[in-house]
Amino acid sequence: MAGYLRVSVGQHSDAGVKPSNQDFHGVHIPEGAELESKGIAMALADGISSSDVAHIASETAVKSFLEDYFCTSAAWSVKKSGNQVINATNAWLHSHTNNSWARYDKDRGYVCTFTALVIKSTRAHFFHVGDSRAYRVQGRSLEQLTRDHRHWTSPDKSYLGRALGVDDRVEIDYHTLPVAAGDTYVLVTDGIYETLSPTEITAAIADHTDDLDAAARSIVKAAYDQGSDDNLTIQILRVDQVPQPKLHELHQHVAELPFPPTLGARSLIDGFEIVRELHMSSRSYIYLALDTTTGAPVVLKVPAIDVREDPVALEQFLAEEWVARRVDSPYVLQARERSHPQNYLYVVTEYIEGRSLTQWMRDNPRASFARVRQLVEQMGKGLRALHRQDMIHQDLRPQNVMIDSVGTAKLIDFGAVRVAGISESIGAGDEPILGTQQYSAPEYFMGEGGSVRSDVFSLGVITYQMLTGRLPYGPEASQVQTRADLNRLKYGPVYHYNRSCPVWIDGVLRKALHPYADRRYAEVSEFIHDLYHPRREFVNAVRPPLLERNPVVFWKGVSFLLAVVLVGQLVLQYR
Repeated sequence: MAGYLRVSVGQHSDAGVKPSNQDFHGVHIPEGAELESKGIAMALADGISSSDVAHIASETAVKSFLEDYFCTSAAWSVKKSGNQVINATNAWLHSHTNNSWARYDKDRGYVCTFTALVIKSTRAHFFHVGDSRAYRVQGRSLEQLTRDHRHWTSPDKSYLGRALGVDDRVEIDYHTLPVAAGDTYVLVTDGIYETLSPTEITAAIADHTDDLDAAARSIVKAAYDQGSDDNLTIQILRVDQVPQPKLHELHQHVAELPFPPTLGARSLIDGFEIVRELHMSSRSYIYLALDTTTGAPVVLKVPAIDVREDPVALEQFLAEEWVARRVDSPYVLQARERSHPQNYLYVVTEYIEGRSLTQWMRDNPRASFARVRQLVEQMGKGLRALHRQDMIHQDLRPQNVMIDSVGTAKLIDFGAVRVAGISESIGAGDEPILGTQQYSAPEYFMGEGGSVRSDVFSLGVITYQMLTGRLPYGPEASQVQTRADLNRLKYGPVYHYNRSCPVWIDGVLRKALHPYADRRYAEVSEFIHDLYHPRREFVNAVRPPLLERNPVVFWKGVSFLLAVVLVGQLVLQYR
């Protein structure tokens, strides 16, 4: 089908001269939405010859990857999905080895090498452990894309330095490459590449361009005829067509549904009755509505007229419901199910009865540190729920946080959320800064893109503002373009503006708000932990003025100095 990823695959495996085949291989090519969201996966594994159960390890590794990878969240990146699945498989194999006769001799356990290829959109992703190999065909030669985890102790002796099932943790080699139509990739075990030259392998592929299975059989036979003493497995994948970079699956939704008519109080639309308008902006019109079937209040968000001709803006608009349906947290806005068919373009979410964090800060200009910390912790939990799904909020600001009627903070507005799995489908490119400048991390303005650490920065800005009523760097943070600009940012200590805060909190915020992303907290949970458990380095880093630490001693000192001055003046006067 035009516009979709299409590949041709050939594969073959044979025991060769050995009594049994301990290799295993497989490929999964999905259709429809799954092809777009997860791509195509191919994998092979090679069991170690010293083990009688290595064939079980090989089969488990390949089958688990090809089944479980496609069960991971569509929001996850290929890297995260693949690593999670392979690590789970490794843990399973390792536990079976530890519970078997091979506990003290891992070479007899559930151990295998593993190499996998995932092609999603316009990129190829490789996962590798051991000494099976992945190649890319370059004319009559092969470009090796993986490195062998094999250590040689002599010209004749070697051992595997890394394999699945050996240890409870495994280090997985991962890298990614762009793909183009006509690219050909080869996965192969050592029984073939140690026997045949790259020229012989590429020649067989070139001779069977219309039948890659025949090419695979030809290569296996040639390796056998030339005296290979191992199992023989090869997989060949040719990219016949790459998809055009485009917006994710919501694009079809945008194209099919008409925009709603003008709405007002008592208007009816798809089983919802409009109660009143909640908010209007250049991006959307937001209404409080009632589900006429259940009577439950919901929020109905309609795209504003200004964005209806902008497909990118419409994708961002629809992202809110897409994200809300995939993140389950009491601190994140939830989507609502519809009781009636949808005939117009809009999104439906829960109604949060309360006020924005912006209004809350106006109403509580001198909130206690304990209350601020509690709200920050709740916002942090909301961010962590997004991060677990490989999502970055990118637009965390007070206007995008609601405090409900019982005082719980909830994150809203996901139009700027970066979903790793979707970003891979769209392809790389220059992305605009979607967040609000005062709360966005400096790396966005330097064109470096965001990460979890960027959300930590935004949460740090909000925390600082809740405690001081100010922004940590003022407007200068949004004017950063170079490293020199980063070095010129000046942070104002919290205790200069709020003397009721613990002094050590300044160390926590300095780290969360560091201009350089790699010097911030790597995870939101680390930031929240330090808000409750002060590090010794933060406690000892800053000593407040003596007036704040011990006012009695300060004023005694001042009085003593004044007395000394006065006595001195009197002495001079009577001389």
